[in-house]
Amino acid sequence: MKLKHIVLSALVPTLLVSAGVAFAQFKKPEDAIKYRQSALTVMANSFGKIGAVVKGEAPFNKDEVAKNAAVVAMISTLPWQAFGPGTEGGNALPEVWSDNAKFKSASEKMQLAVANLNTAAQSGDQDAIKKAFGTASQTCKGCHDDFKKK
Repeated sequence: MKLKHIVLSALVPTLLVSAGVAFAQFKKPEDAIKYRQSALTVMANSFGKIGAVVKGEAPFNKDEVAKNAAVVAMISTLPWQAFGPGTEGGNALPEVWSDNAKFKSASEKMQLAVANLNTAAQSGDQDAIKKAFGTASQTCKGCHDDFKKK
């Protein structure tokens, strides 16, 4: 078993268990920041692997793309509980809290886009994957442009 599978196997159940726990679980703002950054890092890693395939930098392996898309879709639901009041900091701009409705809308658009990417990836249709990846990528970029420190 590859190291990434071992790490992912250990991390995913932990994140899933944590997903159902309310924001109050974070005893310190730093805990919330670490949680959300960890979830977003795992998501970005799998998303990047799909991007390499879409850009022609890696060979198309429908099973690997499907697996990575499933990870992205699942993890995409996790970080938002860690952006509550009093958790300012990390790489997040103050606009996350001052314009929270826009931030929430952006996160929901991204979750929908990566769910659609997952559906396309599970089908194995390369053209559908490329199209869905482009849409998902734009939602990620939009949120980063508006809410993440450069």
